[in-house]
Amino acid sequence: MTRSDRGVPLDHDHSKVLKRIPLFASLEDREFEKLLSRITERRFYKNQVVLLEEETANFMYVVFTGKVRAVHLGGDGTERILAVHKRGDVFGEMALLDGETSPATVIAMEESDIGLLSKDNFQELFLANETVLHQLIAILCRRLRETRLILKAIALSDAELRLRSILNHLSLLHGVRDDRGVVIALRLTHRELAGYASVSRETVTRLLHRLSEEGDLEMLENRNILLKPGFSEKVELL
Repeated sequence: MTRSDRGVPLDHDHSKVLKRIPLFASLEDREFEKLLSRITERRFYKNQVVLLEEETANFMYVVFTGKVRAVHLGGDGTERILAVHKRGDVFGEMALLDGETSPATVIAMEESDIGLLSKDNFQELFLANETVLHQLIAILCRRLRETRLILKAIALSDAELRLRSILNHLSLLHGVRDDRGVVIALRLTHRELAGYASVSRETVTRLLHRLSEEGDLEMLENRNILLKPGFSEKVELL
């Protein structure tokens, strides 16, 4: 399936999403209005490619609705998930800064509205703004920390420890705490979790079943995962 070439107008709700993103909220009103006029919005459907590796140096992307996954595609067609971006996340900024393409393909995990800001507009609006540059540095530092956590997790030799580490990482990024524990509200399939943890889908299914029986987690509706207090206690021992 190919991406749609028809942009859709930027609506009021999506401009509010931009206002809540620190990178854009630091713009003055006049600059923010210019940003709104420069962003092109496109709709992508589930499993549709948002961008290929060779396109990553052309645009910065903003997730208005839905979720996307950044993956490294193996020669055999397998996916290793590098990150999941949800509503209010931005990605693609690193390639715009250094001019190099990123070794990742981005794929929609569900129907998603994505804003695209071209390299030229990115440089005009952001690179001369000291406040925005500080926000960019913060984003890059966060990306580095996330990458280090992922590399640490997939370096573990034991499949269960690897999955536990990945689930803990996802809970820190996307978890919602309640009186039961922490809910990872990403609706990841077993295949997608396997891509994150660099194990087989069958291994993920077996381990999730066992961890559920042991009372460490619970599979909720819509593929959300509840990590119970016992899960967190065991992760601290990793």
